Amino acid sequence: MSKIKFGTDGWRAIIAQEFTVDNVARVSVAVADWVLQKHPGNKRIVLGHDCRFAGELFAETCAKVFISRGIEVHLAKGFVSTPMVSLGALRVQAGMGVILTASHNPPSYNGYKLKGIHGGPLIPEEVQEVEDMIPDNHGVDLASIDLEEARKSGLLKAIDLETIYVDHVEKGFDMKAIRECGMRWGFDAMYGSGQNAMRRILPDATFLHCEHNPTFHGQAPEPIHKNLGEFSALIKHGGIDCGLATDGDADRIGLYNGRGEFIDSHHIILLLIHYLVKYKGFTGKVVVAVSTTPKVKKLCDHYGLEYQVTKIGFKWICGQMITGDVLLGGEESGGIAIKGHIPERDGIWMGLTIWEFMAKSGKTLDELIAEVYAIVGAFAYDRNDLHISEDLKQKVLLACEEGRFKRFGDLEVRRVETIDGYKYHFDQEQWLMIRASGTEPVLRCYAESGTMSGARAILDACKSAIGA
Repeated sequence: MSKIKFGTDGWRAIIAQEFTVDNVARVSVAVADWVLQKHPGNKRIVLGHDCRFAGELFAETCAKVFISRGIEVHLAKGFVSTPMVSLGALRVQAGMGVILTASHNPPSYNGYKLKGIHGGPLIPEEVQEVEDMIPDNHGVDLASIDLEEARKSGLLKAIDLETIYVDHVEKGFDMKAIRECGMRWGFDAMYGSGQNAMRRILPDATFLHCEHNPTFHGQAPEPIHKNLGEFSALIKHGGIDCGLATDGDADRIGLYNGRGEFIDSHHIILLLIHYLVKYKGFTGKVVVAVSTTPKVKKLCDHYGLEYQVTKIGFKWICGQMITGDVLLGGEESGGIAIKGHIPERDGIWMGLTIWEFMAKSGKTLDELIAEVYAIVGAFAYDRNDLHISEDLKQKVLLACEEGRFKRFGDLEVRRVETIDGYKYHFDQEQWLMIRASGTEPVLRCYAESGTMSGARAILDACKSAIGA
């Protein structure tokens, strides 16, 4: 049997190759045994799946394993988002939340995410404990377990996670202001699991790719600009004031201004901090992954907020959110959580926060960004995901480790951060980061400069330096 490894955000594999019924059952045995050991008084698991192929089959496989161990299973109706499962785990006070999703990965993938009783990702040490408990063979006679009998006995319960989530949204926002401000909103679900909830929350918005299509129309459901050309054009020509996109399991955000221009996560994080502190009077520590702009520290200094940097992977940020007073936790990849909600990335929740900011201030997204720029200065960011050979990838990482890169093009390296990957700082607040992905076979290169042309020049210099 193959070794199953959890990456930065769960276990992911190609359906019918590594992601099989037997392997899902193996992981589920470990999850069940962990819950029985760690939460003997909370022998409950909240379980759901997203829009991917065979989600229902794999969810039923998990349910059978959990039931075989005497664990009460709260199984979601239909497809759900990752934040719905996390919120459900908190509400039910379940020993674990499980969602079957490969997030933003291509349609051939599925995955398995673990959520804690606190309503967010299981912390890294606990993920490792579960991984270490995965057996070589699951040893469960799946065919002999009758889910109908489990329903009658009370071990299998239906839970309406979508309604729980929508009700939570209604309580968490000034929805009257968002609905009646006169601004026009657009939403692209990328065929992902946020589609039904958003139709309920804002039925008058303009919707795109809000149908159930497990192929995602052949496009990996990652909310980055190169994947959202159709949405950008719709906003530009459709009179939409702001567009929100979410990924396959709706925990990541993509955002567009009224001109159809992509607003990256660095700007979203800054906007959220600015709104929560200046306009809503919130306080707390800001925790961001190392790939995030240093402008966040500048804004934190301005507002007198504590600032902390973590490794990449929201599970590291969540660990801080459940033990301290954290205002915002965020990553470059679009995964952001804020105070007042669960310690979990949530693309819909972040989008509604921005829309509430716009609705209550009466300002455009560009005007709000100008407020942030007045404090931290203007900047631009871009990223390249290099699909290179494993041999070249390892050579580049070794060169980084040995400190061989002293300059990239005309830019001299002033200092290097090695919290997770290699972040090279240059003059004039410019930087470049090189890191191997934890979930995909790519080398990620991130860059920031005062202008977009400057950021792209840094990325070009990086490609030349590494011979890609």
